[in-house]
Amino acid sequence: MTMTFKFKLFLALFLSFGFGALVGAQTLAPFKAGDRVAFLGNSITDGGHYHSYIWLYYMTHYPNTRITCFNVGVGGDNVKQMSDRFEYEVLPKKPTVMTLTWGMNDSGYFEWFKPKADSIGQSAIDTAEARYMVLDAKMKKHPEIKKVLILGSPYDETTKSNKNRYFPKKSAAFEKMIDFQQATAKKNGWPYVDFNHPMMAINLEWQKTDTMFSLTPNDRIHPDYDGHLVMAYLFLKTQGLANKPVADFSVNAKTKQVTKAVNCAITNVTGANGSVSFSYLANALPYPLDTVAVGGGWGKHNRQSDGTKYVPFMKEFNQELLTVKDLKAGNYKLIMDGQEIGQWSAADLATGINLAEQTYTPEYQQALAIMHMNEERWDIERRLRNYAYVQFDLLKAKGLLYADNKAAMDTVNKASKNNPFVGGNRDNYIKAQYKSVRDAWQGEMDALVNEIYAANKPQAHKVTLQPVN
Repeated sequence: MTMTFKFKLFLALFLSFGFGALVGAQTLAPFKAGDRVAFLGNSITDGGHYHSYIWLYYMTHYPNTRITCFNVGVGGDNVKQMSDRFEYEVLPKKPTVMTLTWGMNDSGYFEWFKPKADSIGQSAIDTAEARYMVLDAKMKKHPEIKKVLILGSPYDETTKSNKNRYFPKKSAAFEKMIDFQQATAKKNGWPYVDFNHPMMAINLEWQKTDTMFSLTPNDRIHPDYDGHLVMAYLFLKTQGLANKPVADFSVNAKTKQVTKAVNCAITNVTGANGSVSFSYLANALPYPLDTVAVGGGWGKHNRQSDGTKYVPFMKEFNQELLTVKDLKAGNYKLIMDGQEIGQWSAADLATGINLAEQTYTPEYQQALAIMHMNEERWDIERRLRNYAYVQFDLLKAKGLLYADNKAAMDTVNKASKNNPFVGGNRDNYIKAQYKSVRDAWQGEMDALVNEIYAANKPQAHKVTLQPVN
């Protein structure tokens, strides 16, 4: 079974047999201009990309709707630790929206190998739910913040890709916490986004023919870049943003008439000797997909673009459709701003081609620059998240939260000898302990975001379809 055929089969199942219903009806309004969105979570948020991919969608598809997103994840956090950070890390960002995902660390790991594991597991569930209620009460004191619960990405107990991270019955405990979170969201009247059930369904479907498959292939816990694209897809779909094209336009080559122009303007249609030309200005940019396995934390090695195999992201979120009717039979060069993009038959052009699949269009190249600046911003933000990890995972318990003095540095040096997570963040802490350094990093991020929102405005392009001799 080829990968293309398998995806088409899966897409048919997705649409025809109710898999899409797992995403749920729209319960979350799209972000609006000025929104400040804080994503509170554990390492899947801390070292993950789903929030960055969501922001990139807004940067490209809504270039005049400026929002700000914040990574407020800390690796290893349970819900109590997130509650402890709420006043220190969430509220100072003055969010208009906050998302919360928890449960992976609360549901335990090596405890599942102990005697009477079932009773230990139930105790963990009860403890986590009680701890959550403390945070729930804190959030309710801030009605100015819209709360969004994210039912977190699953622990993959069924993959054969990793023999060393198998914790029997962990997934069942985690799923009970997910059920609790869903019920809590409904009780509170808060919107929620379900990553858990759709991603589990994808894992099980693909594991039918590939037992090594997983959206969390390295340790059963942390999604790879393709998994984070799936998460971004699920979030955006819950916001009701599916099927809003980058642009959708049609030109009649014979009459030189524009017969459709959705989210774009087509002007100055001319033609001679079988060619047709026009000016094209879209209101959005295509979504740029990273096709390189960039590495990074938690052993990530898959590509963001691989996620399009598992969900219909391109079909629902990245359509830039060019249609030209009544061309004479034959093949045509598509030229944009003087550069040949590709060649298609008159029949293909009459059916329509998706320009968002063509990575060398001027608008896609413009979007790629946005993607790279956003990745640079993400990378700088990670330094601040690594600093937060040291503060809250180590120094807070020592009474040294934000002390950033000799005692704090001595504590970090001592812990780094035996704790590989602290050791891995020691060099970063040496720099980040100075407020002026952190302010400089924040300044770099602010400058990048300013540049993104200056550079993401669509430009007019001259499009020509020229017969191939």
